[in-house]
Amino acid sequence: MSGTLKEVGVIVGEASSNEFFFSSKPGEMPSRWEYLLTYSEEDVAGTLKQVEVVAQIERVLSASQALTKELDFEIIKKIIESGLADRKVWGKARVLGYLTETGDLQQPKKAVMPGKPVYIAPAELLEKFYSYPEAEAIKVGSLITRAEVPVSLSMKGFRRHLAIIAQTGSGKTYLAGIIVEELLKKGGTIIMLDPHADYVFLSRKVDGKRHELSDRMTVFRSPASTGRYTEADVGKIEPYEICFSDLDLDEIRLLSRISRNYTNIVNGLQRALNELKNKKESFQVEDLLEELQNAEKWKDKDPDVDPKIVDGAKSAVKYLARLTKMHVFTDASTNIGQLLRPMHLSVVDLSGLDDEVSDYIAYKILTDAYEKVSSGEFDYPVFIFVEEAHRFIPATGTTHSSRMIKKIAAEGRKFGVFLVVITQRPSRIHSDALSQCNSQIIMRITNPKDQEAVAASSERLGETLLNDLPGLDTGEAVIVGEMTRAPIMARIRKRTTREGGSDIDIMGKMKEAIEKAKEETVENESKRLREEMKGFMDSAKEDEK
Repeated sequence: MSGTLKEVGVIVGEASSNEFFFSSKPGEMPSRWEYLLTYSEEDVAGTLKQVEVVAQIERVLSASQALTKELDFEIIKKIIESGLADRKVWGKARVLGYLTETGDLQQPKKAVMPGKPVYIAPAELLEKFYSYPEAEAIKVGSLITRAEVPVSLSMKGFRRHLAIIAQTGSGKTYLAGIIVEELLKKGGTIIMLDPHADYVFLSRKVDGKRHELSDRMTVFRSPASTGRYTEADVGKIEPYEICFSDLDLDEIRLLSRISRNYTNIVNGLQRALNELKNKKESFQVEDLLEELQNAEKWKDKDPDVDPKIVDGAKSAVKYLARLTKMHVFTDASTNIGQLLRPMHLSVVDLSGLDDEVSDYIAYKILTDAYEKVSSGEFDYPVFIFVEEAHRFIPATGTTHSSRMIKKIAAEGRKFGVFLVVITQRPSRIHSDALSQCNSQIIMRITNPKDQEAVAASSERLGETLLNDLPGLDTGEAVIVGEMTRAPIMARIRKRTTREGGSDIDIMGKMKEAIEKAKEETVENESKRLREEMKGFMDSAKEDEK
């Protein structure tokens, strides 16, 4: 391979197993973030062998001993004109590691040696470095600095959860759509919590035609949702319904925000539920409220009923009254089995819902899915995407769904439930959930608080990479964690599915507005002329009379 390699420098100064400096000719210095290859001696199975060490340039520096900042400008000009100005360039590279014969990444235990040549890493080596076998690979794009080198992620990395983090407009929703495409093709069962209907068009190709896997995709929408798009836009939409009489005491208590410590109220609520279930097979919130309000009648058939329970039932009324405003309960419940199907994507469209309603639906779906998988009733891996995750699991306070998200983050991998957290405000998401995501795909972030939150949650994101996050362009990402052998700076590929979360075309819409205004002007002028003509004709008729 050495005959085909391009030498660009020599290792100089102090070097370690983690980093090294190298000197290069001014015209041959590679750009920042370019990938390098050098050789080192490592102990492999008890034998000292030469290995190919891959590194990435972190800094590029240039200097001149003749042209110092203390000199006057005129003297500097004369030195340049006389040809006496010297220039030297050097770079600092971070060692990424070397691949073993089995394809595993190893970190060198010995320092690379000064005097060793440094080469541009060949594309075939980088492809091995940043790719995985077809069955394992999630294909996301290519290297930013080497477009010819494809980048894929390891599906095995999902076992430790994933976070996709980026400020608005950086491409996180677009990227999440790509990952969903890849997982579905590989047989994944996916539930997408979608607050803004950004993913409802995944069953369509970019040109609007049906995707080849469209029969494996379903959009669910609550009857309470106004919906961002109509069924004509999206295609078939299944209702996601919750029957109030299917809720147990704890679920009603949580929804009503009744503390477990309110013993009398809890006991009164339980008595009311029991009474109601003896009368009706199916009932609504209003029925339970009526039973609570009439708790005094319990004494007629049960003189020994505890007065505290009766009083507790009456006190429960003010808590349950808020549930009548949720408008989420119907006469039937959607079975979680409709969402949990092998090789199937369920997009839960939460657009148009109040935060509390969408939070409860998320809680219900997460709870039912987790219980079905953890009990062994569903035998396949389940990937749960939580878009706008900071709404469901805030940094401070609690929501209904936050309890289940934390539980899945902490314990889900044992049963095959894997979490994908998507957010543009990592500083507003609970640190426990974020830190459980051992892989992170980070796109452009400029907010200092969000940068700090990302740094605190990721041990693998070094200061250099963190400092470069604001400079990423739309569609570029830093990827770290167990989904990749080494940190990657990638350019995200094109999607095969239609995007629902893209910004509107402002310029195009403004042009349309101009054309519409012209049409209205012509129409108004025509109407005015018709009215004038009619007036003229009417006047002429009057004159004839």
